[in-house]
Amino acid sequence: MNGFKLKRLGVIMQPQEGNELEVEGVLNPAVARGPDGHLYLFPRMVAKGNYSRIGIARVIFNEQGDPVDVERLGIALEPEADYELRPDGGGGCEDPRVTFVEPLGYYIMTYTAFSPDGPRIAMAQSKDLLHWERLGLVSYLAFEGIDFNDVNDKDASLFPIAVPSPHGHLSFAMLHRPLFPGTTPEDKVKHEQPDAQNPHLECIWISYCNLKQETDAEYHHARYTSHHRLATPLADWEALKIGAGAPPVKTRHGWMLFYHGVHELRNSSKEKPLLSYSAGVMILSENDPTKIIYRSAQPVLEPELPEEKNGTIANVVFPTGTDRRNDIGKPHRIDVYYGMADDRIGVATLDVPAVLPSM
Repeated sequence: MNGFKLKRLGVIMQPQEGNELEVEGVLNPAVARGPDGHLYLFPRMVAKGNYSRIGIARVIFNEQGDPVDVERLGIALEPEADYELRPDGGGGCEDPRVTFVEPLGYYIMTYTAFSPDGPRIAMAQSKDLLHWERLGLVSYLAFEGIDFNDVNDKDASLFPIAVPSPHGHLSFAMLHRPLFPGTTPEDKVKHEQPDAQNPHLECIWISYCNLKQETDAEYHHARYTSHHRLATPLADWEALKIGAGAPPVKTRHGWMLFYHGVHELRNSSKEKPLLSYSAGVMILSENDPTKIIYRSAQPVLEPELPEEKNGTIANVVFPTGTDRRNDIGKPHRIDVYYGMADDRIGVATLDVPAVLPSM
């Protein structure tokens, strides 16, 4: 039995009629509490041709404290840097995550820059969530002959505090999902699926940047190293790939991570792959986040509603943001913001159980 039970609260944002910036959907948002106490949402806004910007909206709550709507405030980032633009006129700033990183004193946004070389992880920083300064592309040191700088990458997020690296150094830690060639779910449906222990699967990695070697003024030059494959697909519902979702949240059990998993639907075929994206939960050790102390055997959220089963990409729930409800005196309540079929944004809520269920 799954001890993590998500209750849907409904659709929080959908494309605004007549808004050309959202004509192909609003999805996969970051969320963060601002210095003013308000909750801000950063949706990926998709214009014609899959041209993506990152917007800013303020979440509106009802009298019961549940999120019910948003107030659009403008644009956080739109493609301007060379690593966000493609020669054919395309490009994008996609799928942001936002974390207030305490050692830096800044909100750090990790996002996918749709560069001329393919998707790469980029960062930006802000003091107030309203004004953002680009920090550039993330860079990596090599790992076992792999140059991560030349590998497509997505789904990055940061821990809010310094954590020990595998070498015992206090470090910034980043979750991400390298996309090694030939490992997409579509590739694996069409060809023989590789061994789950193959490090070139699409799965969740964690990389570190030594805190002692960086200052806030130099952070955009940081290079990540000590790469560790954190988790690979295990259960049937995540057989084709997994990837990190919302940034890790510190709970009474450890670091809680919502992640996504992908599996093939029964009526799928090599000629026409049909996939389903669901959400699961991991708990990572507070003192050593390379150790998984709990992992949900079944999804905590899977496509069920029409808004989740029909859209730009069918059968998708994709968690990307969380909000701990300290504001209403419920620190063990976590609201989860997620993309719905790459078209809308939904929100669900859970109460962190007092005892971890057995795995």
